[in-house]
Amino acid sequence: MTTPSEKLAKSLEALRNLQEQGNIAIQARNLSRTHRERLIKNGFLQEVMKGWYIPSSGDKTPGESTAWYTSYWVFCSTYLNKRFGHNWCLSPEQSLSLHAGNWTVPKQLFVRSPKGNNKITPLPHHTSFFDARYAMPNKSDIKILENLRVFSLPSSLVTCSSKFFLQNPTDTRTALSLIRDASEVLDLLLAKGHTTIAGRLAGAFRSIGRTRIADEIIKTMSSAGYETREINPFEDTPPINLLSREHSPYVNRLKIMWQEMRLEVLKYFPKIPKHPTNTQLYLKQVKDIYLTDAYNSLSIEGYRVNHNLIQHVRAGKWDPDSNENDKKHIDALAARGYWQAFNSVEKSIGKVLRGVNPGNVFDDDHRDWYREMFAAYVTAGILKPTDLAGYRRNPVYIRHSMHVPPNVNALCDLMLTLGDLLREETDAAVRVVLGHFFFVYIHPYSDGNGRMGRFLMNVMLAAGGYPWLVIPIEERKKYMTTLEEASTHQNIVPFCKFLAELIKQGRN
Repeated sequence: MTTPSEKLAKSLEALRNLQEQGNIAIQARNLSRTHRERLIKNGFLQEVMKGWYIPSSGDKTPGESTAWYTSYWVFCSTYLNKRFGHNWCLSPEQSLSLHAGNWTVPKQLFVRSPKGNNKITPLPHHTSFFDARYAMPNKSDIKILENLRVFSLPSSLVTCSSKFFLQNPTDTRTALSLIRDASEVLDLLLAKGHTTIAGRLAGAFRSIGRTRIADEIIKTMSSAGYETREINPFEDTPPINLLSREHSPYVNRLKIMWQEMRLEVLKYFPKIPKHPTNTQLYLKQVKDIYLTDAYNSLSIEGYRVNHNLIQHVRAGKWDPDSNENDKKHIDALAARGYWQAFNSVEKSIGKVLRGVNPGNVFDDDHRDWYREMFAAYVTAGILKPTDLAGYRRNPVYIRHSMHVPPNVNALCDLMLTLGDLLREETDAAVRVVLGHFFFVYIHPYSDGNGRMGRFLMNVMLAAGGYPWLVIPIEERKKYMTTLEEASTHQNIVPFCKFLAELIKQGRN
């Protein structure tokens, strides 16, 4: 007689076969009713809409959104291709955001198609499609981006609304920075005599320091007989020139966000205290706080640790070959790794207290922190030594987050840029808040990014004369919520206020 476990195993095998064929968006007809119902019951298949499903992890926690956010863009491309064939594309506004490297899951995805029915299709976790009945742009104005049909970059800049420039300055400026020559947009502007749009684009290019492109648009439109009035569509002009030789949307986006967010940090973060003169006393205080910091930091990441375990592994009383209880073994490895990384961070703090540029310290040392954090996993045979070399090699998704971290191909450039921004930043408070935020925003490693971000934050705190800051486990929800707000809506204020309040309270 076949047991329930054996039946489930057969259903999982059927699901695995579909996934190995590249299926993320799964139609009902791809699985038998028996397999489908069994997989749904056990949390391995999640319904998106009638007749469509996505694989899940088996986590049946109410409100669990990770499977949906992880599958979102692949599901969208598969479903839309199935429904509309090649006769669809995303809106110019959504297209522009994707060109700008913003893959955050939107609350509502606007889709254009001559077959659209002008209706909203509800999707999981308060997301939706809106398919509008629109004629398609010319084939030359459509580009395939990660299997999604989008407006080309020049076409999206010309076609998107003026309101989008005002409401989404980061995405728009990043997209503008990718245009290398005025000829990329002039054909579209001249074809239909878009004088108002030409004036808006000229003003937008000038606002990011691309005066040559702005002048060329105005001169060319004028020579063609079109009177064009230049208007800056943004409310302010960022103190940054985006050089045309940089063709990475992710790097330019990072630079723009840093400049926009630093102004908010300066408003809300506490004044810098006097830099500590007694380096040995400061380092002693860091050592004294280790137990509290390790407990809270590891607990935030979901590890079950207590002071006894932390003390136990700090003293080296652990067996890397023990597997009597896998969960306890992993917790012990995490605690040991935290202790070794903490010691490495102490050395970095010693450097910044001696006056070494904190950006240089980050550049030189953060890989050491990471290797120490996971060295115990190599000793235990869970990871290979090569796993600790460089940054992640695969896409990564953050649990419960709509933010999609940057493409792996952009990581090296982004981390170099983050080091440059920290090195060039003149305000310690900005380095503290944005250093932590942008590290977890980039998410350069497959694991440990939160712990690394908090280590980075505390090195920057030391460089500014602030004491070590512990993020309490009781504040985890608020901590994660404020980081999510900054990642998905580019609103750094709640996170900045959160850290500022902890410092004022002396929660360490």
